[in-house]
Amino acid sequence: MNFPLISIVIPCRNEKDYIIPCIQSVMHNNYPHEKMEVIVCDGMSDDGTLELLKNFAEKKPQLKILANEKRTTPYALNLGIKNSTGDVVIILGAHAEMHGNYMNTCISVLNEKPEVWCCGGVLQNEAKDETGEIISFAMTSPFGVGSAHFRTGAREGYVDTVAFGAYRKEVFSLIGLFDEELTRNQDDEFNYRLTKAGKKIWLATDTSIKYFVRGNWKKLWSQYFQYGYWKVFVNRKHKMVTTFRQLIPFFFVLFLIAGIILSCISVVLLEIFLPILFIYVIGAFVFAARLENTLSKIFKIVFAFFILHLSYGFGYLKGVVDFFLLRKKSASAHQTLSR
Repeated sequence: MNFPLISIVIPCRNEKDYIIPCIQSVMHNNYPHEKMEVIVCDGMSDDGTLELLKNFAEKKPQLKILANEKRTTPYALNLGIKNSTGDVVIILGAHAEMHGNYMNTCISVLNEKPEVWCCGGVLQNEAKDETGEIISFAMTSPFGVGSAHFRTGAREGYVDTVAFGAYRKEVFSLIGLFDEELTRNQDDEFNYRLTKAGKKIWLATDTSIKYFVRGNWKKLWSQYFQYGYWKVFVNRKHKMVTTFRQLIPFFFVLFLIAGIILSCISVVLLEIFLPILFIYVIGAFVFAARLENTLSKIFKIVFAFFILHLSYGFGYLKGVVDFFLLRKKSASAHQTLSR
């Protein structure tokens, strides 16, 4: 097997509880250590993260630490890529940990499939409390996230996007770097440009990335609101809807708003609105029951479904208003990271 040099780029800010296990998961991969470098782009952490990194780097020469003065994820990604020396670049989150065969699997795919320019594994959600567990259940269900195969692990093969992909280094010369205007969705937008250029993305279901989900309803709402909001900016930039599944939460929110308003005007419309809403609720309970058999947890998973769909839908609606109706170039109120 050909073992190219791999650069693992990790954006990081105030992740003292997660960053060292994240790096250790890379170091423990069954890939030759002399063929890897880890580049952590730290966004001016002030919680002790930087001190941990410096201490760890003294023992691990593969680790490089760069200062991300702009404190944004896409800037950190680009900073790491520009300073990387590998033939393959893997994007990794500080809240994530690689499976032991992740790098070998991705490189095997890239070696065997020249048409594939990005390979990734299944996102395996992990939780540290019950709320996080409930959220992780919802985020692995097709009812919660639709046809995002990298979350559900439904099938192996060509997909439109993956999380924490391994990219051939040449792709950044071909289509450019990550879009630094985006607070969220920068990886989805990049992968859209990659597939638009005629290159393929492969999901390998025999490897995974462990991702520690938010155990907080407010943060989950903020995260998915931003996903929806910035997806509209991506659509405006490319002058098209990049994936159909992004529209479903938006249409659901429009349906709720219109249904509530019109039901106050007409009993007939109320009789149409309520049965359709009832079908959604029943669907949510059916899918929740497939994940858990405890009644209290089933109700909580249904609540998580509502959070995912409503936050994304309202974020998308806000994005339509800001980016299409008001023609804003950016919205500083939504530049704040949600973690």
